[in-house]
Amino acid sequence: MWKDKLQEIIQEKNLYGEKVNIGATESEIELFLTETKTELNVDLPIDYVKILEYVNGLEFNGFILYGIDKDLLSMQPNQSINGLIEYNKIWYENEWQKKYIFIGESNISWYVYDMVECRYLKLDNPSGRVRLLLPDKYNNPSEPHRM
Repeated sequence: MWKDKLQEIIQEKNLYGEKVNIGATESEIELFLTETKTELNVDLPIDYVKILEYVNGLEFNGFILYGIDKDLLSMQPNQSINGLIEYNKIWYENEWQKKYIFIGESNISWYVYDMVECRYLKLDNPSGRVRLLLPDKYNNPSEPHRM
């Protein structure tokens, strides 16, 4: 499902001469996972990591998917990247937010992975109240790709 949506975004961006970021390399992902553990003391959900193999961060129609922080990349991205480590450090200034891994945002929402409940959520920005429990198709651990 998410691969189809990504293809639609790529096609629309192509109409305007824009490109999305390519996926991260295996070595970039390995370094990113190590740095995420060191800097944030979290293990990233495997399905989010799988998405990074296809597109390393994305900005489209007000939605931002965080990617690998720029200082960990071996090549310049096509599109600006909001680094997951950098942004989570900001959000982690509030102690109660440390139960989440922030993976993206929009004008009015944060998209997070709740490490306690092992679920993806949509939170109100800035209050942090849960706006939406994402359907089980996004939260089924037996599915290799949930977004």
